[in-house]
Amino acid sequence: MVRSIKNPKKAKRKSKKGDGSSSSSSIPSMPTKVWQPGVDNLEEGEELECDPTAYNSLHAFHIGWPCLSFDVVRDSLGLLRTDFPHTVYFVAGTQAENPDWNSIGIFKISNVSGKRRELVPNKATAGDSDMDADNSDSDSDEDSEDEEEGGSAAPVLQLRKVAHSGCVNRIRAMVQNPHICASWSDAGYVQIWNFSTHLNALAESETEVPRGGSSVFNQAPLFNFKGHKDEGYAIDWSPRVTGRLVTGDCKSCIHLWEPTSGATWNVDATPFTGHTASVEDIQWSPTEDHVFASCSVDGHIAIWDARLGKSPAISFKAHNADVNVLSWNRLASVMLASGSDDGTFSIRDLRLLSPKSEEDKSLVAHFDYHKRPITSIEWSPHEASTLAVSSSDNQLTIWDLSLEKDEEEEAEFKAKTKEQVNAPADLPPQLLFVHQGQKDLKELHWHAQIPGMIVSTASDGFNILMPSNIQSTLPSEGA
Repeated sequence: MVRSIKNPKKAKRKSKKGDGSSSSSSIPSMPTKVWQPGVDNLEEGEELECDPTAYNSLHAFHIGWPCLSFDVVRDSLGLLRTDFPHTVYFVAGTQAENPDWNSIGIFKISNVSGKRRELVPNKATAGDSDMDADNSDSDSDEDSEDEEEGGSAAPVLQLRKVAHSGCVNRIRAMVQNPHICASWSDAGYVQIWNFSTHLNALAESETEVPRGGSSVFNQAPLFNFKGHKDEGYAIDWSPRVTGRLVTGDCKSCIHLWEPTSGATWNVDATPFTGHTASVEDIQWSPTEDHVFASCSVDGHIAIWDARLGKSPAISFKAHNADVNVLSWNRLASVMLASGSDDGTFSIRDLRLLSPKSEEDKSLVAHFDYHKRPITSIEWSPHEASTLAVSSSDNQLTIWDLSLEKDEEEEAEFKAKTKEQVNAPADLPPQLLFVHQGQKDLKELHWHAQIPGMIVSTASDGFNILMPSNIQSTLPSEGA
């Protein structure tokens, strides 16, 4: 799996528009075409333009050096937030050109504006072409968006940095105590941090960080484990047992961490073994205290029960190439998703796994839409059948596995919208949305407290996006 960002460069602030912005200097005279990465080629002089009306919200930002990994920090602003503008908190680890320049960023983004859009326009402009009508609607939407929901100001970034020796391979915030974070370093150790001071300072401040960055704090970690034999990427906090952690390394070893009193941990020196190559990702069961799943470069997924010893309870061949990432569905706990280096991702029903059978009968869906390695996969925390996927082909896709092709419904929708776009016939009906504009996508997360919001990191910075066609999953205004 290609994990690092090639030739990392520090992001520079552009004069005006960020990712997802489009130019209105020229309007195409021909019908819009659905462009497929890896299938279609851009002709000389052609460029892709983002349609802002496809999003309820879309913003781009960066914190300096690119980040391989980040996590959403849970806050006390509300469990289900639907009204703009939004405020969000994150932690992220950098991949700097020089190991000594790395840091963990703790940051707050406020005034995230947007607008909930109608999927089917209520009225069309008579006498105009569909393209002209769409462009007019887009302009009016953009003008009214600033006025109605979030004001005219751009999102405000507030950032605090903590020095970190070496690149941060992966970082995760504890669900129960979000100010406690665990980071995997490419130097081969795992550290636990208490960022409560920084998060409290951000919560009390409304001042935007001056461009050029903030000062870097030198802070000692709460705990530092150097017992892994190599660097790693796999790390996950238990959603059920506060402080319980599991970490996996590139030498195929997995260690279990148990919290003790006094903000420290007992790490089992005897690793869980069963994979024959690097452990790439790891996830705790959402329903069982002692059960977790791991995936590996060896192409296998293993299910472990810590009560049964150091070997997997079940191990099976999941893909024909490296298994890079996996996600355990928190709303439908029998469903496990995995993404591979060959660009495919799969969905499995764990009820159909059998430790006594060599045949894998658990596969319920398999998709080969992406053309490059899958770099991140995550189930929606608000809709059991929806998941998001990112790939090295520079696409972030959203899928709803409950959908099937319905020709009558498609015809009715096209009639209502006077749609001129002829979508490729081979697009899977479960594909809800394709987001582009970022280079070398590495990781994505849904925001657990803001339904429909996804955040992604890539070599050129972060995107916050809320696609308009997944708003049906949002709670009603009165909820």
